[in-house]
Amino acid sequence: MTSVLSRLRARFLAGFAVVGFAFHGVSAWAENTPAADPPQPEPVTAPVTADVSSTALKWGADGTSNVPYTFHDPSDENRMSGFEYDIMEEIGRRLGRDAQFVQNDWDGLIPGLERNFYLMVICGIEMTPEHIEAVDFSQPYYMTSERIVVRRDQAGLDSYERLGGHTIGTVKDTLAERMMGERHDITVRGYDEESNMFEDLRNKRLDAILIDGPIALYYGEADPAFRIVGPPVGHVSYGIAFPKGGNIELRKQVDAALKAMITDGTLHRILARWNLWTPEMAAWTGDYTQPGIAPTEWERYIAATAPTKGWKARFDRYVSFLPLIGKGAVMTLAVSACAMVLAVALGLILALTRRYGPAWAAALATLYIEVIRGTPLLIQVLFIFYGLPGIGIRLSPFVAGVISLGLNYAAYEAENYRAGLQSVARGQMEAATALNMTHSQALRYVVVPQAFRVVVPVMTNDFISLLKDSSLVSIITLTELSQTYVRLSSTYFDYFGTGMMVGGAYLLLGLPFVRLAKMAERRLAVSERRGG
Repeated sequence: MTSVLSRLRARFLAGFAVVGFAFHGVSAWAENTPAADPPQPEPVTAPVTADVSSTALKWGADGTSNVPYTFHDPSDENRMSGFEYDIMEEIGRRLGRDAQFVQNDWDGLIPGLERNFYLMVICGIEMTPEHIEAVDFSQPYYMTSERIVVRRDQAGLDSYERLGGHTIGTVKDTLAERMMGERHDITVRGYDEESNMFEDLRNKRLDAILIDGPIALYYGEADPAFRIVGPPVGHVSYGIAFPKGGNIELRKQVDAALKAMITDGTLHRILARWNLWTPEMAAWTGDYTQPGIAPTEWERYIAATAPTKGWKARFDRYVSFLPLIGKGAVMTLAVSACAMVLAVALGLILALTRRYGPAWAAALATLYIEVIRGTPLLIQVLFIFYGLPGIGIRLSPFVAGVISLGLNYAAYEAENYRAGLQSVARGQMEAATALNMTHSQALRYVVVPQAFRVVVPVMTNDFISLLKDSSLVSIITLTELSQTYVRLSSTYFDYFGTGMMVGGAYLLLGLPFVRLAKMAERRLAVSERRGG
């Protein structure tokens, strides 16, 4: 999403008094700034034996570009992976419940939690005082620090103090961004996606990146073009978020499970497999053991995302993308087609009401059209998906996407049809009524068919526009083409080739409808000549 969309989305969610978090946590302050003491672990208890539920343990995260937290496995894009994913699987096992991952867009995670779309959120959320005021947290499950990432050939920016006079990137709305913002000698650039930030560093638009340890390791050190420099900066703890004042019993069970995972070494083993066991974790848990566990998940990720050598290897990788792009295209087409059907039907009703209906109905139709055209589609999507549950109307992501797109485009279709209706000579209606047709029959058999011929080309253009605007439904958990592009490009750092494939998919989806529209125009023209 563009920064403009992100700002609109954040403002909308704030309207519902929901805090939009920056979920990829970064540290409290720099080395020269006193850092808050990390939370101390409570005494470890025995494994959970509390009441066990057979219902699914639903948890939310943004798995689009969220390495190494929760993400789609590069070696098998249909499989979820990540150290937080493994932690939740283990918690589910200890609670005797099936842990069920629920995808949601970054800014929608906490609103989704407040709307009971899932029971908890685990997505690298910082346990800061501001966040603690908004949600309840489990005990910490991970502690780390901020790290500086530079290009492999750079030298000199090896400490926080030396970042002055340079342009530094980080994730938007994080403590790292606010921390550097207080230094007038640093130019800070905030990003929504980590992959975009590292691309800018690669292309020398940034001098360095200040980011938390896991991201620095998997986006920086894993790439031959980058390296981590300097000592760790500050401290940060991650916790599992629960609704404020809700799910108290479940939170206690999760805390007990985490404590048990610490005492029996399970958490250590999970983090070791991902090469993420840190000195901060050892100091907090008191676990200084060396279990000798190979970082298998780290090595598997490095192998899966290694740069391809030669055109054949790259071609084979692109071929492996086709099933995912195909699924995204099917979802895009399904949402767009259903939304267009709704838009055409409702738009025609609005146009007829506005032109031929009673004054009060015409006024309501006009009001609807002006309100819908005067507000952004993104706001409408978010309102229907996140706002309506506040008054008891809960819609699935697919239905919400169809309704929001359909209602939006209905306003534009109504204006198109109104123009088409106005193009039909008034004498046509008079002639129809002179032949003993009722008003509705005259509209159905005489006026509307003639107006339809005029608006067919415009309808085609609107459908193609709707096809592209369907990318906005990705913010309500639907994985369509644009979401597929973000996932693949951020995983493999391949924006050009993947972008060409996804752009081609959009083009292929739209071309058949252009051809169908031309055929319909020709048929209607022939029919009109014959009628004449």
